[in-house]
Amino acid sequence: MSRQKYLAAPLSALVLTGCVNLAPDYERPIAPVPTGLPISEPSVTGVSTLAWQDIVQSGELRALIDLSLDQNRDLRTVAATVEVARANLVTSRSGFWPTFTGSGSAQKGGTFRDDATYSSSFGDSTSAQIGVSAWELDFFGRIRNTNDAALQTYLASVEGERATKISLVASVAEAWLKLAADQELLRLAEQTASSQNESLDLTQALFDAGTASEIDLRRASASVASAQAQAAEFRATVRRDLNTLRYLVGTDLPPSIEAHVELTPSPVVLDLPVGQTSSVLLRRPDVIQAERNLLAANANIGAARAAYFPSVSLTGGAGVVGGELADLFEGDYATGWTFAPSVSVPIFDFGTKRGNLDAARANADAALAAYEGTIQQAFREVANALAVSETISSRLDALEQLADDTGVTFYLSQERFKSGLDDYLTVLDAQRENYNAQQQLILANLDRGLNSLALYRALAVWDASLDEASGD
Repeated sequence: MSRQKYLAAPLSALVLTGCVNLAPDYERPIAPVPTGLPISEPSVTGVSTLAWQDIVQSGELRALIDLSLDQNRDLRTVAATVEVARANLVTSRSGFWPTFTGSGSAQKGGTFRDDATYSSSFGDSTSAQIGVSAWELDFFGRIRNTNDAALQTYLASVEGERATKISLVASVAEAWLKLAADQELLRLAEQTASSQNESLDLTQALFDAGTASEIDLRRASASVASAQAQAAEFRATVRRDLNTLRYLVGTDLPPSIEAHVELTPSPVVLDLPVGQTSSVLLRRPDVIQAERNLLAANANIGAARAAYFPSVSLTGGAGVVGGELADLFEGDYATGWTFAPSVSVPIFDFGTKRGNLDAARANADAALAAYEGTIQQAFREVANALAVSETISSRLDALEQLADDTGVTFYLSQERFKSGLDDYLTVLDAQRENYNAQQQLILANLDRGLNSLALYRALAVWDASLDEASGD
């Protein structure tokens, strides 16, 4: 028989490998959200997706975000899971190819009596062989679908890492804004305490002169204590904000960070142009990750179905056999080959294959629900951010007017108290209204910045070229 005939069977099997795929045909599910984003005045130049470099204006905040992308421990954990998925993919792909093994043995032997009947069994022998052990031919796509599932799992982990980076960037910027707002609230509380101290001194002088009552004096003293208590509370809040920022960054903060943190001018772009269609949500990394998981679950169904069909494996090898070890080097040996195909046919396994298939289908149903839920969550985040975007300007205008009006009222009430026209209760009411108005204005500016970051979270993408440029 010719060499070509020897190779005909294994080559034919190789050609037939993977000729059937039992995985369900995949069609992207229809997004369970409206086709248009809920925006009253869509921007003609609306962006489809956002990158963090497009919205962060502060150089100090940019530097801090870069530092967090390098040092944050949660991000490092996610990056490690990507490497695990990559390694699993390499392992899965190896199933397409035969595993070659080499083996060798040498035996030295002799008999105790020369006339022994089976003395030849105790003679010298050597062998060396290269072989293929149980290479499964993928007739029904089990290996292919297992590999597809591993590939989609790896790609999902990549998108998960990108989603984590987007979340980290937004979290660092949010912590920056909250620190800036709390610093302003602290300054406001300290200014109020200082102002109340001056009022207390004036009230004490009026009380000593007999023109102010003890009630006025006690009210002035109580207002000072209240302002001091709030200032102490905001000092603790600022420290907590710094701790949060330090945790997110993953290392010590620059020593001058508190001097650079400002709420106004805003460190982030406040007016982000947004387009009309909700199809942009399909580009979000978390949505892509959910779809990758759905594709992996779909492939696992194909692998579970393939278990119902026979499994064909090939085992073979080629080698040499000789007597003494020197025979292998002197050419005194025999050569040969083996070829041993095998077929494993499932007969009865007490429901194992049925259970695996049902579990694969249930996992696919769960992955589909998770995919649709991720899209709905994305739409809700965009809708909420847009709802704030369309109302925040009027809110800020009203609060600025309120702060101005209450500031004038507070000043006039102080003057009337000094002139003896009003008691100190009127001053306290005016001061409280002005203090609350200024607090609301600071918090509204914070909400405007946070809403811009919420819109970034909702529409963000991660440019993979940035990872390549930074060496990640």
